[in-house]
This record gives sequence, structure tokens and C-alpha cells, in this order.
Amino acid sequence: IASVATAVEDTYDPHNAAATIRTTEALGLQDLHVIEPHFRFSATKGVTRGAHRWIDLHRWANAEAAVGHLRSTGFRVYATAPDATVSVEDVDVSGPLAILFGNEHEGLSPSAIAACGAAITVPMFGFTESYNLSVTVGLAMGRLAARRRAYIGAAGDLDPVRRARLRARWFALRIRGVVGVLERALP
Repeated sequence: IASVATAVEDTYDPHNAAATIRTTEALGLQDLHVIEPHFRFSATKGVTRGAHRWIDLHRWANAEAAVGHLRSTGFRVYATAPDATVSVEDVDVSGPLAILFGNEHEGLSPSAIAACGAAITVPMFGFTESYNLSVTVGLAMGRLAARRRAYIGAAGDLDPVRRARLRARWFALRIRGVVGVLERALP
């Protein structure tokens, strides 16, 4: 799905970063935006299980730039916050949306929350006060992707050009001798 995007800010644990890549890609989401004002996003390749090859990773120096870009391309952008009054179950999925997640200890920065202007929460029912970052991404993005797919009535919404490029990337990475195959197949 191109119309649902994940964004993380200042993820400094390489295992959580890798799990975020793997979860986002496994849900069929194509874009992961990483906001790096203090910590460089670094993922442990063994944890991604190859997912890093298939996802489009976009790097941003600050949340304002990431949110500005997403809005300029038609996305509504939400911060995640435990005290938000709108749940992932209630957010409007009729248009493209991006969700920002904070780091493992401090959550989102005040500037990221301000840039979004709106926040959602992932409901919790036990005594625990927070989920792990990758679990939060999995729960929130899994639910939002399912709701968006139901709304659009399709498994995905990648445009044909982007889909063809992704398929070509798969061929290039998975098939031995792909250059020769493509040279023979293309005029």
C-alpha cells in the first residue's frame, strides 16, 4: 500500500529499527520515513530478514521536513501519543495517512507532535503503560492498513510505474544473471 506510511523518530536501538523495517514491509507498506535529529537510523540486517531490500526508506533531518513532505503529497499525518483521544480504530482512512512513532524511551519529540497537529493512540487494556516500539508499529499499522485496504476495496494501491519498478528490483535482487535476461527481454 502506498497510501499508508510509517514514520519513526530518533530510533536508536538497531534491533527496534530493524523490527520496524520488517514489520512495515511485512504489512505490505512500501514507505518508511526515518527522522534523525539526534540518532542515525541503523538497522541490524539479520533482524530485517531481507525486508530492507524491498522497502523504500526516506531519511529526514527533522520532523517538520518529513511532515511537510508527506502533507505536500496528500497525506494526513498523525503523531502517536498514549493520551490521544482518537484511536487507530476511529481515525479516518478515506485518504492517505502517515503515522509518526517516537523512540523507545521518550516517545515523539514536542516538535514532531506539533508538526503533526493531530494524534492517535493504540488502545491498551492491561496494567502495562506502553508497548515496545516495533509492537506499537505492528498493532497500529496493521490495523490501519487493513482498514485502508477495506476502504479502497483492493489489496494495495501502488501506481503501475512504482509497481513495475518494485518488480524489477525483485528480479535484480533474486534472479541470478538478471541483466542478461533483461537485455534479451527488452527491446
